[in-house]
Amino acid sequence: MNSNKSTNDDNLIKFSSIIADKTNNGFVVLERNDKLPFAVLLKKKKKVDHVLNFCIFCVTLGLWSIAWIYITQVSSKAKKILIAIDEDGNPFEEKCYMG
Repeated sequence: MNSNKSTNDDNLIKFSSIIADKTNNGFVVLERNDKLPFAVLLKKKKKVDHVLNFCIFCVTLGLWSIAWIYITQVSSKAKKILIAIDEDGNPFEEKCYMG
């Protein structure tokens, strides 16, 4: 019984450290449950400076277009993720549908 309590405490510490790392990277906790343990985190959409990207595009003679498309389509979008600990004590992360 005592080892089960220490395992749960270790899992909670691991879970809290993962959430702390994600919040340091810009995520915000939307929902958290320490009993199950799971949390839903959100990273807000970044604004893309298209004027600056166009200037870089012109200077590099169009080579910057690949990076500009990536920045616009992928990295600037809002992200919502679920972080949880499964029955075996392993942390996992899944992307949530943004709808």
